Amino acid sequence: MSAYRQNQSGFTLVEMIIVMVITGIIGAMVAVFIRAPVQQYTDSARRAELTDIADTAFQRVLRDIRTAVPNSVRQPAACTPNCVEFLPTKAGGRYRANDVGGTLCSGVLGNSNGDALSFTASDTCFGVIGPAVVAVPPLAAGDYVVVGSTQSNAAPPYDQTGTGVLRKITGVAVAGLLQSITISGVLLPPSAQLDSQRFQIVDATAQAVTYSCEGADTDANGNGKGQLKRYSGYGFGGPPIGSTVPIIANNISTCSFAYAVGANQHDGLVGLSLQITQSGETVSLYEEVHVNNAP
Repeated sequence: MSAYRQNQSGFTLVEMIIVMVITGIIGAMVAVFIRAPVQQYTDSARRAELTDIADTAFQRVLRDIRTAVPNSVRQPAACTPNCVEFLPTKAGGRYRANDVGGTLCSGVLGNSNGDALSFTASDTCFGVIGPAVVAVPPLAAGDYVVVGSTQSNAAPPYDQTGTGVLRKITGVAVAGLLQSITISGVLLPPSAQLDSQRFQIVDATAQAVTYSCEGADTDANGNGKGQLKRYSGYGFGGPPIGSTVPIIANNISTCSFAYAVGANQHDGLVGLSLQITQSGETVSLYEEVHVNNAP
């Protein structure tokens, strides 16, 4: 038994400590070489996420603005340069400028045969030329029609009085190939009469739309504090800035809009500058979209 015990061997405490120290040194050396690639990967992933957030916000804003009623894009003084407002369209068409007879709109003041849109007397109904815009997409009482938005000051498309070109739709009708839209009977201004005879439809639910950057700044941890919000359905008198609305993007450190009308007033340009910041990392993007202001 004594001889068996004498042949046994193992690690001493000193040897174990030496192994642990050497392992620690090797681990520290490996960590030094691995740390940089891991940090680069983390930074790249964060930049990609921030870029994706900013790009998604850009695409949402620019897609909406492309549908704007001609000459409806504007920047309200209360929130410039941090906002942009416009009227999105859901349909459009051409109104009749000459009476052709028919059963729709019969007896309307200013239209003896009933389907031409009058610009010399208050008119409550007009016929529609071409495909059935009344049915596709569906229009309904409560929607709005904009006729002849030609003024670059962007006021008439929001105005339902005699100086404006916005009218509420009170009824729609289809009879065979004949279509008509009934509107509130306020005389349209002479500037609304166009050779193209075009009109645009604004959805009753959407009404005017405003994109607004609010609270753009950076906190002590290097994170953006601002938000990009989308207001809609508030009417045509300006958005209730600060209310609870859909948030398009968070962590915004800097944001601004710019709108310029072209020299010929037939087009415009909306620019959006956006910075999103997380953990001291900032992604900056700038995008422009062309606006067609030809009614």
